[in-house]
Amino acid sequence: MPTHALPTAEHLREEAQRALERCGVDPVLLRGAHSSRSPINGAELLPVTWVDGDAVDETVSRAREAFLTWRETPAPVRGALVGRLGDLLVEHKQDIATLISLEVGKIASEALGEVQEMIDICEFAVGLSRQLYGKTMPSERPGHRLMETWHPLGIVGVISAFNFPAAVWSWNAAVALVCGDTVVWKPSETAPLTALACQAVLQRAIEETGAPRHVSQVLLGGADVGERLVDHHDVALLSATGSTRMGRAVGPRVAARFGRCLLELGGNNAAVVARSADLDLATRGIVFSAAGTAGQRCTSMRRVFVHEDIADELERRLVAAYARLPIGDPTADGTLVGPLIDEKAFQSLARALDRASEEGGELLVGGGRRLDDVTPDAYYVEPAIVRMPAQSAIVREETFAPLLYLMRYRDLDTAIELNNDVPQGLSSSIFTSDQAEAERFVSAVGSDCGIVNVNIGTSGAEIGGAFGGEKETGGGRESGSDAWRAYMRRATNTINYSGELPLAQGVDFTV
Repeated sequence: MPTHALPTAEHLREEAQRALERCGVDPVLLRGAHSSRSPINGAELLPVTWVDGDAVDETVSRAREAFLTWRETPAPVRGALVGRLGDLLVEHKQDIATLISLEVGKIASEALGEVQEMIDICEFAVGLSRQLYGKTMPSERPGHRLMETWHPLGIVGVISAFNFPAAVWSWNAAVALVCGDTVVWKPSETAPLTALACQAVLQRAIEETGAPRHVSQVLLGGADVGERLVDHHDVALLSATGSTRMGRAVGPRVAARFGRCLLELGGNNAAVVARSADLDLATRGIVFSAAGTAGQRCTSMRRVFVHEDIADELERRLVAAYARLPIGDPTADGTLVGPLIDEKAFQSLARALDRASEEGGELLVGGGRRLDDVTPDAYYVEPAIVRMPAQSAIVREETFAPLLYLMRYRDLDTAIELNNDVPQGLSSSIFTSDQAEAERFVSAVGSDCGIVNVNIGTSGAEIGGAFGGEKETGGGRESGSDAWRAYMRRATNTINYSGELPLAQGVDFTV
């Protein structure tokens, strides 16, 4: 089990300072009235200066000017910028991971994994820079060619959440840049140092490759900055990651100005554990998905539907695994569960546990607070499992904490119905050795989520596939596959080389 000792505030500040210096962050930016607090011990890190909403106009204007040059830059040349960014991220992988751990509380391996995602999306985007394909279609008119072309869209505004303070920005930025767009990033208020480090590394890549200086910019600030970015008519695409509540506010405002919106919102992700499941595999997949990142991933597992014939055995395995989870300082070797981001997250967990009890739930393991005797300003909790009736109201709500509801089912169609019977639709999985069950779960009558897995948990997506979900998750898609199309505009072109002017559909309009 982990020691009760936590790093001192001074130690965390020194670690942050060294990482920022190595990334090339201008010391002038590390002044101001705002400091993020480390969830490791609740102490303030380094000060930064916030801008207000008025600064958005100036930043967007610079991005617009850069776009006029960047859109005419050949896509493979744009790819060279992103390729260089990937190289520099390899060089500064540990530095950025350190900042992620300090500001968000991720354990070391997960923080390094987040930076690896950034490196991976850069590699993907470099290849994409030579594959921004359109189509050629047969024309019904002789001597004509019909085709589609894809062109840079404009300015992409990115609003990111605390739980992936760097990777989600990179998913957007790497693809947007090779597509010929410019980027304005409003990071989470809880992770400004990570954002400054990422921007400094990208700025070095910009300088080394000769790209326009303002193809990417960062805005540190509060809600007023995000709102101004949402409402700005020159922001062609607004990509926002956060809660469903946030999406309900952002979506209509962007639509009102006929802008494009890419929303990655809430998840209430479930796994079905069939009677034929490999329980060793299922246990490992569930524990990582439910307790990893202290349950603070949008893809974290919140619900498990287990076949009644194996439910007792799975419960026993999960409770035993949860009881062994090392909880504590995320920068220490061996820790698997770090802190919640803040007191608000802890209170949300406490309220959900109370409601679960009121609705007939039975707490099987966890739910208590750790290390509050060491520091009252950090919120370490024991990941919890609650056995619930399947039709409970609380299980339809997302609690952004390590809280897992365990429910029983008899037949697969019932399990699929329960999986789908929530407002959210991000990620889902089934553990089964029955091919027919697996195929049914991923079919049109199976899970209604954007991510549907077999014999793997709900979290840990790779960048090669498009990431996103349905229903109240927002419908957006980022990262791999053909998600690049969201960052470009499509034109349908008809080219007449016949010397005549036949009209489509046989129309005769002879003058």
